[in-house]
Amino acid sequence: LATYAMWWIRASIQEYILRSWSLVKMGTTAAQKKLFFNLRKVKGQIQAIEEGDLRPEQVAEISERLGVTEDEVISMNRRMSGPDNSLNAPLRQDSESGEWQDWLVDDTADQEATLGEAEEMGLRREMLAAAMESLNEREMHILTERRLKDEPATLEDLSQEYGISRERVRQIEVRAFEKLQKAMKNAMRDQADARRDALAGV
Repeated sequence: LATYAMWWIRASIQEYILRSWSLVKMGTTAAQKKLFFNLRKVKGQIQAIEEGDLRPEQVAEISERLGVTEDEVISMNRRMSGPDNSLNAPLRQDSESGEWQDWLVDDTADQEATLGEAEEMGLRREMLAAAMESLNEREMHILTERRLKDEPATLEDLSQEYGISRERVRQIEVRAFEKLQKAMKNAMRDQADARRDALAGV
């Protein structure tokens, strides 16, 4: 249970962050998730700090470092740099041109096939949101940087950011994860009990 709970918590937090970031769904593939959680860090490492599109050599460098295609790098950089726009916004200034949402392709799988997954993700988000209320902003940031990134921030990086010792950063990280893990495990246990009672007809 403990091993599964740790994986489940990590996956749930990542899903929560991805869904909270933008009105447009992001991180639907492994490459997109890798880019979402690591693009800013790699851009900083290669001094790609200019606004707007990346230069071709920067795109190539990021693509090689993260093991994704150059097109994926360009796409994610634009999505993370630009503001969200309403899908109800008109394509052109005239009101008869239609809306952006009219051009979206519905690639959703059969509703019956995805219902169980949707319910599971909804339950995850509810439990995660409740569990995250036990963390303050610093705990959440440190936990994200240390446990969720493919290339985690070092204790030294975070100690300089917050002006505290590396040992203090480690203590906050461990405490935050333990608090979140406990809350999620309790929620999972309650869920399992509720399902068992439902099957038993209680």
